[in-house]
Amino acid sequence: MPRQSQTPTGAAWRKRLWVIIFEADTPAGKAFDVALLLIILLSIAAVMMESVDFIADDFGPWLYYAEWGFTAFFTVEYGLRLLCVERPLGYARSFFGVVDLLAVIPTYLSLLFPGAQSLLIIRSLRLLRIFRVFKLGRFLGEADVLMDALHASRHKIIVFLGTVMILLTIFGSTMYLIEGGENGFTSIPRAIYWAVVTMTTVGYGDIAPQTVPGQILAAAVMIMGYSILAVPTGIVTAEIVDAVVRQPVTTRGCPECMTMGHLSDARFCKDCGAQLHANEAPDSSP
Repeated sequence: MPRQSQTPTGAAWRKRLWVIIFEADTPAGKAFDVALLLIILLSIAAVMMESVDFIADDFGPWLYYAEWGFTAFFTVEYGLRLLCVERPLGYARSFFGVVDLLAVIPTYLSLLFPGAQSLLIIRSLRLLRIFRVFKLGRFLGEADVLMDALHASRHKIIVFLGTVMILLTIFGSTMYLIEGGENGFTSIPRAIYWAVVTMTTVGYGDIAPQTVPGQILAAAVMIMGYSILAVPTGIVTAEIVDAVVRQPVTTRGCPECMTMGHLSDARFCKDCGAQLHANEAPDSSP
C-alpha cells in the first residue's frame, strides 16, 4: 500500500512542505506566502504593462521573458502543492486549486492562440490569500458569516430572482405591445432588455418609450426598481444576524479536504474529520 511504503523521512518532508506552502502561522510559511503575493503582483503588473502600446514597443521582449519566468514559477509551485497534499485531486477541484491552475494555463495557450496571455489577470484572485497570510483571523470569521448567510438565504434569493424575471417578462412584453417596432422595441427580447436596464436604474438611453402609455409604464418600472433593490439586501442581512460566528478562527487548513479556517484548539477537520497538523504557532490575532 502506498502509505505504508512511505518512509518516515518522506512523510516528514511532505508535512514540512505542507506547513510552508499552506500554513501562514509559521515564519517559513508566512515568508513563502508574502513572497508569493509579491510575485503575483509583479506578474499582474507585467500583464497590464504589456497592454500599453508604448511600453510594449520598448520593453516587449523583456515582458515576454518575464511572463514565461512567472509562469514557470507558478507551474512549479502548483506541482509542489499537489505533491504535499494528501488528496491531490481534492485540492485540484477546490476553489484555489482551480484558480492556481488557471493562473498558468493562459501562457501555454498563447502558443496556440496569440493574445490568450491577457487572461492571466485571473491571477489577481490569488491575492485573496492575503487575509490568511497576515493572520487576519477575524476577517476569516467574517467571511464564514457571509458565506453561511448566503448559503442560508439561497432559496429566498432564488424565489426573488424568479419573481423578478417574471415581472421583467411581463413588463417587456407589455412595452412591446404599446410601443412596437417603430419606436425601437423591435422584439419581445429587446423589450425585456429595456425592462432590465430600466428596473435596475441603469438607464443606458439607447432605447426609450415615445408614447404616453409607454412612458407611464416606464415610470412605474423605475419606481418598482427602487423598491425591489432593497429586498435581497434585507434577506441577506437577516441571515447574517443569525449566522454570526462568535468563536475565533485561524488560518489552519485541512490536509485532506483543504478546508480552511479551523478553531485554534481544533484537532480534527470540521468538514471531513481528518486529523489536523499540530498548530506550531497559533494565530494570535484578536
